[in-house]
Amino acid sequence: MSTSQITRRALAGRTLNPIGLGCMSLSWAYGERPSDADGIALLHRAIDLGYDHFDTARLYGHGHNETLVGQALKGKRDKVFLASKMGIFASGEKRGIDCHPDTIRAELEKSLALLQTDHIDLYYMHRRDFKVPIEDSVGAMADLVKEGKIGAIGLSEMSADTLRRAAAVHPIAAMQTEYSPWTRQAEIAVIEACRDLGTTFVAFSPVARGVLANGVRDPEALEPGDIRKAMPRFMGDNWPRNLALVDAFNAIATREGVTPAQLSLAWVLGKGEHIVAIPGTGKIAHLEENIARWNWAIPAQVTAEIDALINQQTVAGHRYAGAMLPTIDTEDFEPA
Repeated sequence: MSTSQITRRALAGRTLNPIGLGCMSLSWAYGERPSDADGIALLHRAIDLGYDHFDTARLYGHGHNETLVGQALKGKRDKVFLASKMGIFASGEKRGIDCHPDTIRAELEKSLALLQTDHIDLYYMHRRDFKVPIEDSVGAMADLVKEGKIGAIGLSEMSADTLRRAAAVHPIAAMQTEYSPWTRQAEIAVIEACRDLGTTFVAFSPVARGVLANGVRDPEALEPGDIRKAMPRFMGDNWPRNLALVDAFNAIATREGVTPAQLSLAWVLGKGEHIVAIPGTGKIAHLEENIARWNWAIPAQVTAEIDALINQQTVAGHRYAGAMLPTIDTEDFEPA
């Protein structure tokens, strides 16, 4: 990568700002959500700032997030590359993963109605459904592409092998997986498989769930309902070890004249020209910060310094607790 400037990047035939917006925080996961009015104001501010890729999902707030995004995009739909996801059910009696062809079609129709649009630019399988052959699920999505209801197919948290099997049925435009200096599973095989297949790698949680944005100092102070409270890296003896890494990372950001969030985003984008990032936030100040240095290319020696500081060997704790792990198809490191 050049150390001069990052440029706009391709995703499903569109050329986009490499920093998009993950919309989950406006509905779910990190404590009390903003009011709908504040959420819509944030989404409108994002468009004004140059965000042109919004990422939502049916799971986020059980439809609330798609509804909110749909309201915000009234009269502005053409300004945004819109992505959503289906497949995870965690509401009422239905819990689990369902990517049966009939379910995919039914869920898409619900999403189109909530988003108030006649098409979704990129539609993901949110997780692998091990009860349904990936070829059958992708085949159903391919039919939706032919019908013009979705522009392209994406997968989320899946392995390189699954990606290759899926791509044999229909081109896969995007693979979305957690990726930041402190979450490196995608480096085992998926990032390279994406490069080989012409698939854009979409990094979610690129600032490490706020940790590499200097957003967490004391996990005990997180709001009730914040999902990070149940994640091993924020618990027990793991957190003091990880906080020491954060302090060293923050010092590098200060030296380089960027914020920690901007440094983490630049690190992610510097790992490949086929990579884009979708940091999420419920605060306009963070929204502005995340995109302010979008085209700053991190020097190679700084990347190497971060790689030596924060990696699979130095981060304490797995990214997910045990109950979540069986739902993830992405390759994982062997236990230490």
